Amino acid sequence: MTSTLVDNDNFIARLQSLFESSNQKGSSLWLTHTRLSYDGEDAAMKTGDNETDTREYPCLIRATDGHTQFSTRVEPRDLPKFHTAYGAVLKSSMTALRKRDKKREKERAERTALRKKRMLEPVVIEGPKRGNGRRKRQRLIKFALKQEESRKKAEQREQKKSSSSQKMS
Repeated sequence: MTSTLVDNDNFIARLQSLFESSNQKGSSLWLTHTRLSYDGEDAAMKTGDNETDTREYPCLIRATDGHTQFSTRVEPRDLPKFHTAYGAVLKSSMTALRKRDKKREKERAERTALRKKRMLEPVVIEGPKRGNGRRKRQRLIKFALKQEESRKKAEQREQKKSSSSQKMS
């Protein structure tokens, strides 16, 4: 399989037809973006003290469905124009993507909030130490101990989060 280098407008047109054919066949499509460098050297952003690299690097964009492969080279000055056309093609072609299930996310958030609320509520231990209701009292004691343990773990997690976020700053 050989890659064909085409101009930007031809690339957009061929990409549109590739999307249409892949939707009919139900096949996959791969897109890659690569920043080209000069003479195989690594493109460093800074060359020295307070000096910046003034060279502009073109992008190479490839598209393939496993059988046909083509690519285009986009110069930095043409990038905004190309990206608007490229984005329009992607947006119009990717209609089969699933939307987020907000209902399920909302249910998860509500369950988490309820769990946190229950963790903060004190457990009232009532009932006789002996006789009828003894098992209920033992279950309440066991639940109170578990709740206290989970509270401590949550506090430790929060402390870790706050200390790691302070280290990042």
